[in-house]
Amino acid sequence: MNIKADEVASLKALDKEHVWHHITPTAAAKAGVPLFVRGEGLQLWDSEGKEYLDASSGGVWVTNVGYGRREIADAVHEQLCALNYFSGAAATKPGALFADALIDKMPGMSRVYYSSSGSEANEKAFKMVRQIAAKHYGGKKHKILFRERDYHGTTITALSASGQNERREQFGPFTPGFVEFPHCLEYRNQYGNDVDYGVRAAEAMEEVILREGADTVGAVILEPITAGGGIILPPQGYWEKIREICDKYNVLLIIDEVVCGLGRTGAWFGYQHYGIKPDMVTMAKGVASGYAPISCTVTTEKVYELLSEAEGDHLGFFRDISTFGGCTSAPAAALKNMEILERENLIENSARMGERLLAGFETLKAKHPIIGDVRGKGLFCGIEMVADRETREPAHESLSAAVAARCKELGLLIGRTNRSIAGYNNVLNFAPALVITEAQVDRIIEVLDQAFSEVCA
Repeated sequence: MNIKADEVASLKALDKEHVWHHITPTAAAKAGVPLFVRGEGLQLWDSEGKEYLDASSGGVWVTNVGYGRREIADAVHEQLCALNYFSGAAATKPGALFADALIDKMPGMSRVYYSSSGSEANEKAFKMVRQIAAKHYGGKKHKILFRERDYHGTTITALSASGQNERREQFGPFTPGFVEFPHCLEYRNQYGNDVDYGVRAAEAMEEVILREGADTVGAVILEPITAGGGIILPPQGYWEKIREICDKYNVLLIIDEVVCGLGRTGAWFGYQHYGIKPDMVTMAKGVASGYAPISCTVTTEKVYELLSEAEGDHLGFFRDISTFGGCTSAPAAALKNMEILERENLIENSARMGERLLAGFETLKAKHPIIGDVRGKGLFCGIEMVADRETREPAHESLSAAVAARCKELGLLIGRTNRSIAGYNNVLNFAPALVITEAQVDRIIEVLDQAFSEVCA
């Protein structure tokens, strides 16, 4: 798409005057934000004609199959012309077909509830937990645990389950009944080096269950790999112990795959690396790679049955609706997105290119003392910046901001923890589209090397 110079000026003026940009300080908005006009694969072009390599999949880890996928656009167009919408109370062809294809990738799961954002998918899961408590436990088993540094969405109740204090700041009071337990970042071991960290970190959740009363705790929600809280991989033994504790106390396990799902980590879903059997799985971002808004709350048949009405119980079923969960273009896009992931072996490419990216980060770590830790799974990787490797004192967030800014000047778009966790906004994050090539991985490393050399010398 080519935009003429006079039109660019007009669009930028209109944008500054009327658009309220997401997670953008007012000063930055006044200075002007990029106006992107075209994308192809991992490449983006702005209104000035400058080309970027996008290692952030649209800024928030969405475009798993890359930009410019005409076959997804064609599938959406065809479906819109046939039937654009009917409430999710009725069946549609793309809704049925995508649900079947999705469940095929998720052994043990059986039901798909459609909505339109990750926050909404998690809200649905929370409502299910609360209704199960009301129907089967006299309302008592209603509390939901969440983990420090995890994030589950931007609505008030989703923020109630956020383990990132800066994201919550100034938005309270929050929905009651959400309780935090400690993080599992082994790089910042809070228990001492003489413990089995994975087991100990999981036991921290059990301690909270016992403190609150097991008869009051209905569920726990966790990211398989903590995303915006610092790209935190679960330590060895962690997930096995978490599942054991959930079974012990009859606590439903909700896995938030909004970021990790649909190949991001080198498996269809992040939880599948660890042999977890969830009760509910939520997903959004990569489900349709941004070609249509869609999210899913997927459950076992047991959960579905718990929310089925008994004879004469007219309030016993899950009385919920998502207006735009009835848009047929979304599952049509998601189905084509899944076809591309399979046909082009993008799950395997994610695993392979992720290994190459992490190896490149290790070479940078050997060269630049400001890099304290590198970690990741598949094409979901992070670099933690420190002021001192020995003490592991976090680098000030201004440094990670400066590195990201320099990368952008050099034509590389990356992410970073930003206004998330006070004192720990020191992680650069990388989530390029799963179509990335070896040459593009190497380019990321090359640009990062230059940026670290110039900013952190």
